[in-house]
Amino acid sequence: MAYKGKYKPHNIEKYMGDPNMITYRSLWERRFMKFCDENSSVIRWGSEIVVIPYRSPVDGKMHRYFVDFIVETVNSKNHKEVTLIEVKPKKQCKEPKKQEKKTRKYLAEVYRYSINKAKWDAATEWAENRGWKFKIFTEDHLVNATK
Repeated sequence: MAYKGKYKPHNIEKYMGDPNMITYRSLWERRFMKFCDENSSVIRWGSEIVVIPYRSPVDGKMHRYFVDFIVETVNSKNHKEVTLIEVKPKKQCKEPKKQEKKTRKYLAEVYRYSINKAKWDAATEWAENRGWKFKIFTEDHLVNATK
């Protein structure tokens, strides 16, 4: 079941963008927003404000990828780090296992994974070109990191 809603930050000054327009599209995204908002190591954060062009393997056309989060932190050496973060269910991060029978469900999974992979490859390159990082967080990461 998908959950969608508006997030109201407590530390408005940390948010990049309009703090009245923060939308979460899953409870995992909401949990990560709360983590960014309340964690003192997070200097600034934003949601869906970084847009990366990518070529779809499905239609061969250029599209725009709105990365879930951009997060600025300070590391142990007191250097600023910028990380782009995508929040996805773990099951959507693995290539579907090949099946002899091409069911509608299987084809949908292949389609979704191929698009996501193209987005993630573009985001990785885009981030590296700026000295940033790109990471995918699943429920495993969010359960441990945001308690």
